[in-house]
Amino acid sequence: MKKRNGLKRVVTFVLAAAMVVTMGFTPTKAYAYEAQYKIMPQIAKDLSGKTLIIHSNDVHGAMDKYSQLAALRNELKARGADVILTDAGDFSQGTPYVSSTKGMYAINMMNAMGYDVVTLGNHEFDYGYDQLKYNLSNAKFKVVCADVVDAKGKNLFDANTVFTTPSGLKIGFFGLETPETQTKVNPATIKGVKFLSKSDIYTCAQSQVEALKAQGVDLVVCLSHLGVDEESAPDGHRSVDMLANTTGIDLVIDGHSHTLMSLKDADPNEPGDEPVQSTGTKLETAGVVVIDNASKKIEDMYLVKLDDGIIQDTFIAAVDKTIEDAVDAEYGVELAKSEIDLNGKKAPGVRTEETNLGDLIADGLKWSVTKEKGALTVPEDHIVAITNGGGIRASIGAGSVTKKDINTVLPFGNTVAVVYVKGSVLLEALEASTYCTPDAIGGFPQVSGIKFTVNTAVPFAQGEAYPESTYYKPASINRVTIDSINGKPFKADDTYAVVTNNFVAAGGDTYYAFGSATNQFDTGIVMDEAVMDYVNTQLGGKITAKDYGTVKGNIILK
Repeated sequence: MKKRNGLKRVVTFVLAAAMVVTMGFTPTKAYAYEAQYKIMPQIAKDLSGKTLIIHSNDVHGAMDKYSQLAALRNELKARGADVILTDAGDFSQGTPYVSSTKGMYAINMMNAMGYDVVTLGNHEFDYGYDQLKYNLSNAKFKVVCADVVDAKGKNLFDANTVFTTPSGLKIGFFGLETPETQTKVNPATIKGVKFLSKSDIYTCAQSQVEALKAQGVDLVVCLSHLGVDEESAPDGHRSVDMLANTTGIDLVIDGHSHTLMSLKDADPNEPGDEPVQSTGTKLETAGVVVIDNASKKIEDMYLVKLDDGIIQDTFIAAVDKTIEDAVDAEYGVELAKSEIDLNGKKAPGVRTEETNLGDLIADGLKWSVTKEKGALTVPEDHIVAITNGGGIRASIGAGSVTKKDINTVLPFGNTVAVVYVKGSVLLEALEASTYCTPDAIGGFPQVSGIKFTVNTAVPFAQGEAYPESTYYKPASINRVTIDSINGKPFKADDTYAVVTNNFVAAGGDTYYAFGSATNQFDTGIVMDEAVMDYVNTQLGGKITAKDYGTVKGNIILK
């Protein structure tokens, strides 16, 4: 009850702060040109007659950086510019500061910041469509997302909006969400939600351009959560693919791939070569786009590093401190000591190979179910654990390990689930989830109780597409060999219990084979709490070099 009441007080404070902002009160001063100009020498001191779009993307819970973004915004407004504040998605997940309230603290902070228009990232759906709707019902900013529809093809969010500046410049914004959301989010929590994919994205984008131009806008801006990851290339789901297949977009503000990108010298006369900008992740930088009100043209584009040289906005810093103090009081408690660093890096790391952190998490999931004897209906030597590498979001350094550290690694609130499958289905899931190994893939399996080999020199035999998925069923098993299960021979006809998370059990990522299994159940144990319990109880609060100093050799890549 103490935690719940504390969080309630924080929500009340932040909502009140947001109301102050939306009533038009500016709770901080603008900073002197001389102080800030040293940080931003490329941006003119006099911005009269200019409109600036300041943008962020993939903030992922970096709440402490918002105060610097607000200070930047205040300074540029003080130089005479009209300012529009935008975000390209993935603001709801990443640290306990946002995940502890399933994204609500992020909404409250963005209200206090005075965001104008945003689009959605795949992580906005992490806690389910119903939770997202509830969160957005509290948003004071405009949300645009054109390619997320219901079963009948009806838009679930406003597709576009027109923002008219005080100087009269009309800018049309539309949003695009990555279709990978369909498999990167627990399918059970987004039933009835469809994400347009492949060429449908291009058709959707082009229709938005035409709709906005029909409203007489001066510029068309796409808030895109598509990114430029190579793993999205085969299906044409990247922002650059969308641009190459559309015309009339003046600017793309991109997200999803965590790319630092400022293509300000692009040729607008070349299809697919329009200006694109993306700020990386966790507000390491802010994007600034300068538009001349007279010519109605993009004049320049910059990435501004949000380091300690940017003076904090004191009001936003106070809002952040209130949130962080409340969360730290609950999650900052030491759970264990670690003798070694635990690798949760993306690549090379949990999406490309076995890591010691992947081993620890998989061991913890398996233990959370098997600690109760007789909990499963197969022999103990037929119980394994698999978790997707993409669900492991951070590393843990040697030294003190807190609850916040574990929650930051596993921020999604997933629960531990059990799926009963034949050995042949287990083999299919491993083949599908390593189809591009050693290249990174979110579905890469971190395991316990399984030893398997991936022959990376052999090409993946691509079969038919899995339903409602961006991934494919293997036409044959070419790359993966299961060497043993708990030290015993693997048998394709035997039934195995796979302890996993409810996202994978529902067919998320590359695990459609598990989602279609009829014999499965959810334990209700929250995934990060299962790992905390394992570390505290089974390991006695000590993560030793003996246990996890090296990987266990569960996965061999050749």
